[in-house]
Amino acid sequence: MSGQPIEILDSTGIKRALTRIAHEILERNRGTEDLVLVGIRTGGDYLAAELQKKIAEIEGVMVPLGTIDITMYRDDLGTRGNLTVGKTDIRFPLGEKQVVLVDDVLFTGRTIRAAMDALVDLGRPRTIQLAILIDRGHRELPIRPDYIGRNLPTSRGEQIEVEFDEHDVPQSVSLIK
Repeated sequence: MSGQPIEILDSTGIKRALTRIAHEILERNRGTEDLVLVGIRTGGDYLAAELQKKIAEIEGVMVPLGTIDITMYRDDLGTRGNLTVGKTDIRFPLGEKQVVLVDDVLFTGRTIRAAMDALVDLGRPRTIQLAILIDRGHRELPIRPDYIGRNLPTSRGEQIEVEFDEHDVPQSVSLIK
């Protein structure tokens, strides 16, 4: 294994993928009524903010945006040592909303399961849909994304890294072997 990153998506490719995902979200939900975006800290929250901007460009509506921290909902807390608990910031009711949960990389599905548990503790959404930038496979739970930027089959030993700039705008996605 070389450890050298191989760029999979540059900033233009990421923008293209997020634009496509925004259109798919609007099409599936028939617009923005009762639509909210919730990004998983950290990474998914930045991508959710980018999706909010894309949806506003397309529809002229700023859909509500929230972030959720899943640290206390993880099923591997005992093996992770000291994890910093972040802040969940959802300033709108989730009841009867069409929630689009956003994350950067989908791997085993455990982060998404934890995020769904956290969301349901805050309210009862009408639906929870999943938007992810990279789907790398290897599911351990029956989790399937509704919106995918790119499918990228990987080995378990490889890693995916999403890099953000100082303004939390995604710049690149790299595969590390």
